[in-house]
Amino acid sequence: MNNRLLALMATLFLSAVNAAPITITLATAGPGNLSHLPIDLIKKIGADRDEGAELTVRYFGGGPLAFKDMLSKNVDFAVAGAPALAQLKAKNEPVVSIAAVNLVPTFTLMIRPELADKINSIADLRGRVIGINSASVSNKSTSQMLTEFVLQRANIPLNSVHFIAAGQSLAEQSAALESGSVDAIMGDEPFASALQAAGKAVVLADFHQPETARALLGGTMLNAQLATRQDMIDAHPQDVALMVRILKRTLVYIQTHTAEEIVDKLQLTSTDKAALLPILRKHKNIFSPDASMPSAAIDTAQGFFRAVNVANPQLNAFDFRTLINTTWSGSTP
Repeated sequence: MNNRLLALMATLFLSAVNAAPITITLATAGPGNLSHLPIDLIKKIGADRDEGAELTVRYFGGGPLAFKDMLSKNVDFAVAGAPALAQLKAKNEPVVSIAAVNLVPTFTLMIRPELADKINSIADLRGRVIGINSASVSNKSTSQMLTEFVLQRANIPLNSVHFIAAGQSLAEQSAALESGSVDAIMGDEPFASALQAAGKAVVLADFHQPETARALLGGTMLNAQLATRQDMIDAHPQDVALMVRILKRTLVYIQTHTAEEIVDKLQLTSTDKAALLPILRKHKNIFSPDASMPSAAIDTAQGFFRAVNVANPQLNAFDFRTLINTTWSGSTP
């Protein structure tokens, strides 16, 4: 084989190697959770491929489990709630929030229909069993912290209610309500709307509504975040930049396409499509338009986090801005 042919073969081989997509791994809650819909959408619209990457997603029953997977180095990125992430950072875990996915808590507080004549407000939840995504004393999910926050605002001692894990899927949350194992549930969308439409739940408070967020939380706040570890930032900043670009592409797609077009891309079952489409029509604006970190939303998240951890000096003193690196996402007022 002559040298010219060998050189040609070497060139073709190097081109093939250079063309190989970069593998990216990410953990999140779901699938099918409205808050993390951009992650479900990435591969459907080819946002990873367009950036020369191949994304692999690992799904879990709650944000703390996704973050644990990332800290165990099974994946390099995770998407879950900012309050749950802040809890880890306050305990000196090497987590960093690098981009915003959405800016409101995508939760709805619901009760079993047969209790509608007994529970008319959050104050009526005293003594009740409340379902949340995952129940833990040491690593609370965002749904648990949000529930604790609204209970405290209603002057209900936390030891007067009982929290149990109700999962993060329609089947799990439906079973918890139908079995009577919970009296109320801090449900995710689109599952909450599906449960309400099926007559399996009655809404007590919808945190998607701007007036509810302002009244109970003080405004929009960081919710689902794209996070990584500090060692990833130190050793592979190009991969961090790549993952943020992929997310930005997906968020722009959401902003520039209709709810119908987004749902069609997700290729859902007819049941899941019927559950997601109405809520996406109403609340497509929950998602960040560009993955940037709004200063006002950071302040609201910090106020929320300190309020829900008022009895814990370490967590109550936590500065949310030590969690955030806006190098790739950018920041806004």
